[in-house]
Amino acid sequence: MTAADPHDRTDPHDRADPGDRTDPGDLADPGDLAAPHDRAAPGDLADPGDRATVVLPRSPALAPLLARGALRSPRKRPSPGAPFPRTRLVLPSVRVDLARLAAYERVCGFPTGTGALPITCPHVLGFPLAMRLMSDAAFPLPLLGLVHTSFAVTRHSALPVTGTYELSVHVAGLAPHRRGTEATVATGLRAAGGEVVWESASTYLARHRTAGEDGRASDHAEPAPPEDPHSEGTRAEATPLPTVDEWHLPGDLGRRYGAASGDRNPIHLHPLTARLFGFPRALAHGMWTVARCLAAHGTPEAAAVRAEFRAPVLLPGTVVYAADGSGRFALRAARGGRPYVTGEVTAPAGRR
Repeated sequence: MTAADPHDRTDPHDRADPGDRTDPGDLADPGDLAAPHDRAAPGDLADPGDRATVVLPRSPALAPLLARGALRSPRKRPSPGAPFPRTRLVLPSVRVDLARLAAYERVCGFPTGTGALPITCPHVLGFPLAMRLMSDAAFPLPLLGLVHTSFAVTRHSALPVTGTYELSVHVAGLAPHRRGTEATVATGLRAAGGEVVWESASTYLARHRTAGEDGRASDHAEPAPPEDPHSEGTRAEATPLPTVDEWHLPGDLGRRYGAASGDRNPIHLHPLTARLFGFPRALAHGMWTVARCLAAHGTPEAAAVRAEFRAPVLLPGTVVYAADGSGRFALRAARGGRPYVTGEVTAPAGRR
């Protein structure tokens, strides 16, 4: 899904970049295996105002950003204390392409024609900006192998599909993780009047050896193979949520979601391209899994969602959607109960 062409307004600080050419977009989350820990909520990530703002004339094209990030990955040296880009990227006048929106709603299971954007939609609109930051030479984590570990979002009010919005993205910070270094990327959406109507925080993990308490490299920091059932975060939960539905995911789901979202990471498209990255089959997009769960669960106009990506979903496959009626939901394997996604829908802070 792409935004309709915004007005061409460029900040004088903006520099020409090969990733600013426009096309439908070709990249998504580079992986979906998490080791959850405490993370900031979207409302905790307000931009402190010490960032240089770059106003873009249009949404960057994802394909050249992927290529740029891949080429630069071998030279990256991830560390929680490394400097990172202090730039805030802004699209000042974003309007949603209604045909692409309908395709996105259909593939994710959201109802169409409601007049309001699905709660996950602004993440898709903002992801090219996030990729421009994460593929930059100043971003210390390698794009190749970067793992999307969590997604937290707050929608303060309904988002009319015909509205015009200001979209902004910045890197909120880096943090140590027991398996490497994690970056938090914050995305915000403002209505025409300037009020924040939607905000999110996504965390991305670069897995690498970390220093143990004795100062030596810690063996447990080594990433597990993609299909290792004993890797962190993949064991069945002690008290699984009750099953609500069972979904059969076709082998072309990644291609269908990629066409609707503009997210064409090769690990999601075909078994042959997925094998180049160590996976036996194509993977479902992490953001499709959470969007599909939220489409089934439903969200009020004002809502907060936290989701953890626990393990990749191989395609084709059969998964179970589970929920308990209190706001908690999960996506897990139909056989064995391996959790793929866990999350919760609540009222936004201040409305509980």
